Amino acid sequence: MNPIPNPIWSLVLTFGLMSLFAVGGANAAIPEMHRIAVEVNHWITDRQFADLYAISQLSPGPNVLIVTLIGYAVAGFGGALVATLAMCVPTAALAYIVSRWLRRSSTSRWPSVIQTALVPLSIGLMAASAMIVAQAADRTWPAVVLTLAVAALAYTTRLNPLWLLLAGGVLGFAGVI
Repeated sequence: MNPIPNPIWSLVLTFGLMSLFAVGGANAAIPEMHRIAVEVNHWITDRQFADLYAISQLSPGPNVLIVTLIGYAVAGFGGALVATLAMCVPTAALAYIVSRWLRRSSTSRWPSVIQTALVPLSIGLMAASAMIVAQAADRTWPAVVLTLAVAALAYTTRLNPLWLLLAGGVLGFAGVI
């Protein structure tokens, strides 16, 4: 049950807090976005989340577009605007403050230690994001096999990912998956 009855304030609180731990960008927060939007608040379904994620990744622009689409699904244009601002403003303010602090302490070893520590954290959060989106989208065994094959192909070759997306779209349109 959503403790805040007004969806606008719920979006502000949800994405404002989420933005502060999205180390590595909005894609690092995908598991939490899914949990809150699908499982906790029931704003959208698993399938809708997977569709919104696909649209946000195919559209030009920043990867934070999924936040805008979730906000739109919850409260229309106002929800889209509020969710996007709530996800971007706290992070931008924090980045500004931290960058000023790092510039002042350039002789210290702590900035490089912190930056080095954030790399595996970002990679882990993005891997969790990939797993959550795959679980939301893959409802059949052929889809799971296709996802694993595409992931292996993307990892081992220099093939443009757009070709892989196109192939998946064609297979989906043909009803194979």
